[in-house]
Amino acid sequence: MSTVAGIFQSRADAERAVENLRSANVAEDKINLLMPGTTEGEVNASVPTTETEQPGMGTALGGTVGAALGAAGGMHIGAALASLLIPGVGPVLAGGLLGAAILGIGGAAAGAAAGGKFEESVEGLPHDELYVYEDALRQGRSVLIVVADDEEQAETVRGVLAQSGAESVDAAREKWWVGLRDAEEEEYNREDKDFKSDELVYRRGFEAAQHPRHRGKSYDEVRESLRERYSDAYEVDAFRRGYERGASYQQSLREKYKG
Repeated sequence: MSTVAGIFQSRADAERAVENLRSANVAEDKINLLMPGTTEGEVNASVPTTETEQPGMGTALGGTVGAALGAAGGMHIGAALASLLIPGVGPVLAGGLLGAAILGIGGAAAGAAAGGKFEESVEGLPHDELYVYEDALRQGRSVLIVVADDEEQAETVRGVLAQSGAESVDAAREKWWVGLRDAEEEEYNREDKDFKSDELVYRRGFEAAQHPRHRGKSYDEVRESLRERYSDAYEVDAFRRGYERGASYQQSLREKYKG
């Protein structure tokens, strides 16, 4: 199995895409939706909740809400709607088991169904794309993630998402970097460095700091992990500088979007 994702300007667009996926015979339990959520007070006023701390990146504010995304247009996606407060993002509604697991709160919505091993059961769980999803959610956009059974179905899903007006994750990633690039270039060039020559390696380091395994950790703390993932670049000075700036960026988001 593999995952295919698309980013939508609005919840309504994402919901229409869900209907189009159903029409293309994509199973309900393969469809997962992440949407900008509500505040804790609004969640508690609208649905029964049990506030529990879960391992990973998020705190579950709302538990299971039947089989319906009642707070998201009455759609039925997967088995649960988790209402979450994600550090660095803010309130998020996650519909579907993968929607919860990708945000680091598998125990909140997926644990009961998969024995807490949901992430191990799905190939290609897109942790490398997580920061792109988060940026989209911060901008009020919705993210639709589909678990495809095989490459043929993955191609079908890509076609449906594109026809439904989805922006690809790759396009969203490029926009994210364009929004940061000028400030990073200015900072890097202050030390008589050549950002244009080093940008590719610097950016890899910056993005490496966004990975869930590396967040909140210094370069030295995750050196071995970086060596495994970026053996061709992790010791290059531009990569390390990019990682350190990326770590500062991630920390600033967590401080700004505490919910």
